[in-house]
Amino acid sequence: MARVLVVEDDPLVRSALIGDLANREHAVRSVGTALDGLRELSHHPPEVIVLDLGLPDLDGRQALRMMRAISPVPVIVATACDDESEIIRLLNAGADDYLVKPFSCEHLAARIAAVLRRNGARGGPSVLCVGGLRVDLAAREASLDGRPLQLSRREFDLLGYLAARPDQVVPRRELLSDVWHQSYGDDQTIDVHVSWLRRKLGESAAAPRYLHTVRGVGVKLARPR
Repeated sequence: MARVLVVEDDPLVRSALIGDLANREHAVRSVGTALDGLRELSHHPPEVIVLDLGLPDLDGRQALRMMRAISPVPVIVATACDDESEIIRLLNAGADDYLVKPFSCEHLAARIAAVLRRNGARGGPSVLCVGGLRVDLAAREASLDGRPLQLSRREFDLLGYLAARPDQVVPRRELLSDVWHQSYGDDQTIDVHVSWLRRKLGESAAAPRYLHTVRGVGVKLARPR
């Protein structure tokens, strides 16, 4: 069971989502406006938010930015737009996943389960330790040998995903799908973020300690030898 906040202005859609998620043993709270959603987020923190972008009081993208400014809780946006560039903007603005309307309750339930797995809200530890590296998934904080690391959102997502799979080579396609939420993309995106992470971990591609690139396969986070 997870705490789910549904922000949806259509009462029929909201009622259907509440009923289905409750039947799946989720604890559901729901509101019809962005401002009410922000209040709920502050007073009754959920584990995941389902955010409709067509709200009556605030633009959905503005609501997403405001939610992301006050909480690291994962957000799944529901949008009527299936334009790739718009979806990329939403993901870069802080969305963890997206659904294009119309969608089924089964599809939403599967996306919620996937987001919770990625964020450590269900199953598995919320604090990951690999050597001197510590990653707190719930607090979205990371440190190396007791020193806090200043990471961007995507850097943290990448580090957390790899830290949950220590000593395992993660294929690039899996990283694009589960970290960048893209079915395809440029491998250079991954290489750039790995390079940035390496600098913040005080290492280099020529002398890696934690981050290892396996040419033609993927990336591995390993304990230093």
